[in-house]
Amino acid sequence: MTTSPDPGELGAFLKARRAQLTPPSVGLPDTDRHRKVTGLRREEVAQLAAISVDYYTRLEQGRVRASASALATLARALRLDEDQQTYLYEIAGRTDARPRRRRAVQKVRPAMRRLLDQLTGTPAVVLGKRMDVLAWNRAAAALYTDFAAIPAGRRNYVRLLFTDPAVRGMHLEWQHDARDAVAALRMQAAADPDDPELAQLVGELSVQDPDFRTWWAEHHVNSAGYGTKHYRHPLVGDLTLDCDVWSSPDGSGQRLMVVTAEPGTAAHDALQILTSWTDDDRDPRIATTAEDDRGR
Repeated sequence: MTTSPDPGELGAFLKARRAQLTPPSVGLPDTDRHRKVTGLRREEVAQLAAISVDYYTRLEQGRVRASASALATLARALRLDEDQQTYLYEIAGRTDARPRRRRAVQKVRPAMRRLLDQLTGTPAVVLGKRMDVLAWNRAAAALYTDFAAIPAGRRNYVRLLFTDPAVRGMHLEWQHDARDAVAALRMQAAADPDDPELAQLVGELSVQDPDFRTWWAEHHVNSAGYGTKHYRHPLVGDLTLDCDVWSSPDGSGQRLMVVTAEPGTAAHDALQILTSWTDDDRDPRIATTAEDDRGR
């Protein structure tokens, strides 16, 4: 249910909590030896929570009601435990928006699974909410990375694009592709703006990468339905591939991403060589196709 907010108590709680933290404890550099405030500054909390300084200031001053997404990012940024999170949502008057402890597991639709299994010679990935990587075929593992070696909770296309050196390094036009991915994530966020896992992902990447922080703040949107990708693969060299994304018609938010090459091109030949290695396991990076195993 929704409770009555207590702006004064919320502001006092936020101030008290940020005073208990230090930059190193939240992954920020401590370059100022003459800090005038105890703990974190408002600017630092806003950066960690991926919200504007003005909005955070108004929250502390009790001049605006906190949104569910802001509470989720603040809970993470301020390192709140379960009891503190319960209290935060209570005084903010948003107990109805408090995320459940157990998050729902995204399951790959059977039709998506069949399509994936039939595309044996074409790299294909099933993307879920927040562009989580839910499933893939062996050709996609050969092209991108061994998804099975990545913990399921970290298996996210945008996160890999920004934080995985191998995935990031293979994109010859990384800046262009990364901006498109951020714009696509921003567009998906409109469908569920109070998603706490999305807020956590955005907050994490905003702290780790200044480019992500800048591009997310620009509010550009893009459905990223198709495009051309330029890759440099460590085994087969440069590849120019067409990337197409099809959305599931059932409203689940799942999408099938497939990359192909024009027949007769060098990229097509290289892709055939790469995918042929998946048949006899000569590429050590190949892992068996797997489904999102969170909660198992």
